[in-house]
Amino acid sequence: MTCKKYEIEINTLKNFYEIYCKGKHDYREDKKYNLEYKNEKFTLELHICKECQENIEYSFDRLQTCPHEIKPRCRKCPNPCYEKDRWKHTAKVMKYSGVRLGLINAKQSIKKLFS
Repeated sequence: MTCKKYEIEINTLKNFYEIYCKGKHDYREDKKYNLEYKNEKFTLELHICKECQENIEYSFDRLQTCPHEIKPRCRKCPNPCYEKDRWKHTAKVMKYSGVRLGLINAKQSIKKLFS
C-alpha cells in the first residue's frame, strides 16, 4: 500500500473512532500517536477512551502489517488479518460513525442552502 493510502486509512480510523467514542463513552483523554510506515512518519492526536485506544492501536498494527500492495477493503480481503471479534467491533464502530457522518453532512448541506 502506498504511504498516501496508509495516511488516508489512519485518518479514517481516527475520525470514526473519535465519533464513536464521543457518542458511546463518557471519559476520554488525549493521546498522541507517532506512526511510521515505509520510512514516513505520521502523527495523530486523538481524544478517545482507553478501550477505544486499545482497539485503534490494534487496527493501526493490522494496517502496518497488511501484506497487500493494493489494499482491499478488509471485509473483502481473501486472507483477513483481524481476529473475528476485533473485526466485528471495528465494523460496528464504522457503521455507527458512518451514519453520524452522513447526518452531519446532510445537516451542513441544509444549513448552506438557507444561509
